Amino acid sequence: MRLSATVPSPLGPLCVSAEGDTIVRLDWGACGVDESPLLAEAGRQLAAYFDRRLTRFDLPISFPATPFQHGVMEAMHAIPFGATRTYGEIADYVEAPAQAVGQACGANPVPILIPCHRVLSATGLGGYSGKGGVETKVWLLRHEGAAGLLL
Repeated sequence: MRLSATVPSPLGPLCVSAEGDTIVRLDWGACGVDESPLLAEAGRQLAAYFDRRLTRFDLPISFPATPFQHGVMEAMHAIPFGATRTYGEIADYVEAPAQAVGQACGANPVPILIPCHRVLSATGLGGYSGKGGVETKVWLLRHEGAAGLLL
């Protein structure tokens, strides 16, 4: 059974969804008011992230099933707070084309928690599938003080 709870953020309400003991989605916008210890913890960790008291989430997150998608998610999860990687760097890690990595980033079911906003193109920001698009990506990178960015 899927449970969902709305978490306030500086970017507007976020909808965090869990199945069993695993976070499965983070969407933009308000949703349910279900209560569970996991959803409450996700809310606490997101609040701490937005208050700059947390730099790495410690939540059980469901990763996509294919080995390629799983590899991209692991690579994104490993990018430290305030750092960035390029689609090409992740492509080298997962041994796939950079365009496929960009598509996998765009399909990330748990943005922010798995920081796809930290993945940039070799020539600029690249895209962002979250509400607000690239403007939201820039906000998140500035919030984290991403080193060396001319934003």
